[in-house]
Amino acid sequence: MRIIAGEFRGRKILPPDNDATRPITDRAKQSVFDILSPLLEDAVVYDLFSGTGSMGLECLSRGSGKAVFFEQDRSALHRLHQNILDMSLTSRTQIIPGDLFKWFEKNSPNSPADLVFLDPPYRFLTEQPEKLQSLAESWGRGFVSPNATVIFRHDTADQLTLPQLHLYDQRNYGSMAVEFLRFS
Repeated sequence: MRIIAGEFRGRKILPPDNDATRPITDRAKQSVFDILSPLLEDAVVYDLFSGTGSMGLECLSRGSGKAVFFEQDRSALHRLHQNILDMSLTSRTQIIPGDLFKWFEKNSPNSPADLVFLDPPYRFLTEQPEKLQSLAESWGRGFVSPNATVIFRHDTADQLTLPQLHLYDQRNYGSMAVEFLRFS
């Protein structure tokens, strides 16, 4: 795993050391960022289910202003911390450890996101879709800017409509789908 472009181009990212996360391939990552490039400058990014931080760190490398990482797995959190330290990005990042669903329920917005990477474990779409739908509803309380883009990664076999969001682009990479959504 590595940063593809920008300030930290070519820098390696510590990968997950277990199967709790699914790293995105460089090819798929490059394609996603080709689409997002006009939206990155000074953006506030939420990287939900961030794993070791690949997507949020790529955004920071390409000029985003701040990334907020949400992760529950302890091993992934340890590596995420190390990746942030290795790139000296602590001043432009925030890590929210633990259950992100509870965090969005209990907290008030302070920096609305311009980009949201939603990359839940695939089981959420089949086992707990209502949690993801409730999460999307909470974003309307000021957690995301009105013109924010949500990048929703999931298995191509699964479908889930998120409230208040409409699909404007979708790319499939093998069995992985990446949806680009905006608020209606």
